[in-house]
Amino acid sequence: MTKIDTSRPETVLPTPSHTVGPFYGHALPFPGGGDIAPVGHPDTITLQGYVLDGEGKPLPDAFVELWGADPDGRVSRTDGSMRRDPASGGFLGRNGVEFTGWGRVQTDASGHWTARTLRPGARGRSAPYISVCVFARGLLVHLFTRIYLPGDAAALAADPLLARLDGARRDTLIAEEEGPGAYRFDIRLQGEGETVFLEFQ
Repeated sequence: MTKIDTSRPETVLPTPSHTVGPFYGHALPFPGGGDIAPVGHPDTITLQGYVLDGEGKPLPDAFVELWGADPDGRVSRTDGSMRRDPASGGFLGRNGVEFTGWGRVQTDASGHWTARTLRPGARGRSAPYISVCVFARGLLVHLFTRIYLPGDAAALAADPLLARLDGARRDTLIAEEEGPGAYRFDIRLQGEGETVFLEFQ
């Protein structure tokens, strides 16, 4: 057996490449992750879409986290709405009462995600939006974006972030209305039609 002197980097042979992790589906999903709106609330909307790679192929193992204000534009200060099984400690899902504004959804085998939340109200000068964080394989750092809802053209035109973007880029942040209270928002990680992602410092 040949010994390699690891104190001299030039003598160390490269190792095979490894699959980029982490793998979020192992511990992060929980029952009711996309059921953000309280049961029967009149301001409930449904958001759905696909997470796509640079070639337009769906990612079956991505996560989408959502944060949104309530219909009055207030950010929730509720401690949480999750219930646990007292015997096993496992998640039973949300209690269906409190609105925390937060949810986490895993994409299915076709890269599709869906969530039910409340229509957000405006905060400050911004048009109403839902904040999004995307986790996916190959991403060593998660990505941030926003979902704006169509309908109020004046508010969208006056939004400080949207006003800085050209038309095609701006459109990647505005969901498509599919029916009353139903919207589609696809997230394209790179390539043609790439979603606008935000950098926070």
